[in-house]
Amino acid sequence: MKRFTASKPLNSADLRQFALTYVSRYATSRHKLAEYLRRKIRERGWEEEEAPPVEALVEELAGNRFVDDRAYAEMKAGGLSRRGYGPRRVRQALDAAGIAEGDAADALRGAEADSTVAALTYAKRRRLGPFSAHFDDPDHRRKALAAMLRAGHAYLTARRILDLSPELVQDDQALSEL
Repeated sequence: MKRFTASKPLNSADLRQFALTYVSRYATSRHKLAEYLRRKIRERGWEEEEAPPVEALVEELAGNRFVDDRAYAEMKAGGLSRRGYGPRRVRQALDAAGIAEGDAADALRGAEADSTVAALTYAKRRRLGPFSAHFDDPDHRRKALAAMLRAGHAYLTARRILDLSPELVQDDQALSEL
């Protein structure tokens, strides 16, 4: 039978190793890395007298380009847009990751530019509006609009996508002109 023992408290070398392991495995932001390190300190404790060098360690890793908030924002925004999420949902994800406005600006502009394609992708993936078998059902249309809005799409964009005719979405040429 495996026994659980209390882990020994962390020191600066352990904290550095946790940080390096984390950034080698996951794409992350400065904020998310700092939160991870603080959580590890809460879980295990701190054995040194001076305060844990969390911020200094995060800044050092960012200076060495192990952590890049701008690149993280671009990656996260691109992934969400490709999956069909709208600009508002992209902004929420970047805010949750602690991305500063300056680092998020380009990614948000890209999400805005791709908003119609993202809305079409979302509607197709979720079988909403013209991609649905229940295209004419008012209750289904109301629920589809709510789903599009929750996914971060603007009201007018969602309405425009949901108002497309099923025949039009069969024509790839017509879709590319939207």
